[in-house]
Amino acid sequence: MHIVLSILIWILTGLFFAAGLAGSLIPNLPGPPLIFVGVLIHALLTGFAETGWLVLLVVFALAALSQILDYAATAYGAKKFGGSAGAMWGSVAGGIVGALIFSIPGLLIGIFMGAVIMDFLRNRNTRQALKVGGGSLLGLLGGTLMKIIVSLAMIGIFLFDIIS
Repeated sequence: MHIVLSILIWILTGLFFAAGLAGSLIPNLPGPPLIFVGVLIHALLTGFAETGWLVLLVVFALAALSQILDYAATAYGAKKFGGSAGAMWGSVAGGIVGALIFSIPGLLIGIFMGAVIMDFLRNRNTRQALKVGGGSLLGLLGGTLMKIIVSLAMIGIFLFDIIS
């Protein structure tokens, strides 16, 4: 492969990795899926000469799993702090609506308020509802940390495959 083309492929791959790492920190950006796209593009543009199907499938599985676990972590945070199933769904729905309307601040407010409102409607206890809302935010932080770890693992798996 021509050296200029190889450099361009690595730059493109690196841009997807950087966007993926940023997306692991910034809500509404699909971090791990962007890293998967970077691996896929690299594999396709090199004709799978440097990375194989197995690595591609492992990275895809990690990306999919991290997206599912990210939403589940927020709901789990609400549940762990005594929230009902309604509070868990309220945190997820509130986060989605808030993020669509007000981006990152909306996401945080939406997660908190969705859990608080749904839990308050169930038990009419303001203190408990606020506790559940805080648990939802802690779940979000846990999910973010998990996405960062999975994203770094995905990049590490890819690079290990390339080097070995």
